[in-house]
Amino acid sequence: MAGVQGLSDPVGPAGGGGREQLRHSDGPWLRAAGGAEALRTHLGPVPSELALAHQGLTAGAGDLSALAELGTVRTSWERRITAAQGECASLAGKLRAVARIQGATNEAVRSSFAPASGKAGAQ
Repeated sequence: MAGVQGLSDPVGPAGGGGREQLRHSDGPWLRAAGGAEALRTHLGPVPSELALAHQGLTAGAGDLSALAELGTVRTSWERRITAAQGECASLAGKLRAVARIQGATNEAVRSSFAPASGKAGAQ
């Protein structure tokens, strides 16, 4: 059975005879970009939730050094969350760029073969 099975799987009858085509889709790239953006959005309220959870926690802790260390741990987590949000934003942009570049490359390759096939503009 012919059909697209993966991101860059050949389509067409087995054995090809030069008739197979390599097809790409921007769908997986755009879905991955959307997932990265969703994760970034999901992480958005975490710092304020963390701040709320820590509010007043160390008050009256006295000599309990474990509670005193929570401030350091919280700061570390806030840095990590901010870094993760930045990575997600960067990754989403890069994944969208791959989809754009791939589409442009596919069109350039298709256009370069048009003069040889005598079908200018044919798809």
